[in-house]
Amino acid sequence: MTTKSIVLGLAALSVVSGTPVPQWDDTNSPSIVGGVPASAGDFPFIVSFQKNGGHFCGGSLLNGNTVLTAAHCVDGQSLSGLGVRAGTLNRNSGGVTSQVSAIYMHPNYNRNTFDSDVAILKLRTSISQSSTIRYATLAASGSDPAANSAATVAGWGNTQNSAESSTTLRKVDVPIIARSTCAANYQRDSPPKTVTSNMVCAGYQEGGKDSCQGDSGGPIVNSSGTLIGAITLASQKRTIK
Repeated sequence: MTTKSIVLGLAALSVVSGTPVPQWDDTNSPSIVGGVPASAGDFPFIVSFQKNGGHFCGGSLLNGNTVLTAAHCVDGQSLSGLGVRAGTLNRNSGGVTSQVSAIYMHPNYNRNTFDSDVAILKLRTSISQSSTIRYATLAASGSDPAANSAATVAGWGNTQNSAESSTTLRKVDVPIIARSTCAANYQRDSPPKTVTSNMVCAGYQEGGKDSCQGDSGGPIVNSSGTLIGAITLASQKRTIK
C-alpha cells in the first residue's frame, strides 16, 4: 500500500510518514509495499474510505460516527458519493457501510507541505462496535514515538508501484525513524520536502517495505496497537501528532 499523509519516498530512505493524531472529542493516495495479509482483528478500527463504492483512502474509526483520515484525501472533495466500509478485510464486500455527512479538515493543513495532514469525517449512520469492529485507542496528547521503536501500517493500497490496489487488507511492520534523520533525507529530494514536528517517519533505509497509493489516511499504530498517526505521503521510494 502506498499512502500520501506522509509517506514520503526519500531519495535514500524508504519511509512512510504520518501526521500525529489530533486529540479532538484521492486518487494520489499511497499503498502497502512488502507487507503481508492482515488477519481478522488486527485492525478492527480501520475503514475503507470510498467514493461511489470505490476505495481511494484509508481511515480509522474513533467512535460511532467519527473517522480520522488524511486531509489530502478530502481536499477538494464534495460529499456526494463519499462513504466508509468498516468491519471487513475486503474493501469491496462485507462489514457495514455509512455515508459521510460532514468533513472537517485540520485548520493548519498545508496542501503544499502536507503539514497537519489530518481530517475528521462525520458519518450519517453510527457504526457500533461488534466482534469485528472496535474504536481506535489514541496516543496520549503530546506523545512522540521513540526512534527505532516498532510501528505497523495497514491499508488496501497498491502492493507494488502499479495502478492496482489490494482487494484485501495488508499490513507491514516498520521502525520509527528519527525526525532529524528523516528531515535530512527529505532535503535531498528534488524539490526538497520539509519534515515538521507534526510528522513522524517510519520505514527502512533499503526500502522494500512501506505504504503506497491507496493507503493514505490509514492507521499507523505502535506495538500496543495504539493509533499514533495517519498515513500521509509516499514517494516512489516510500514509508501522525
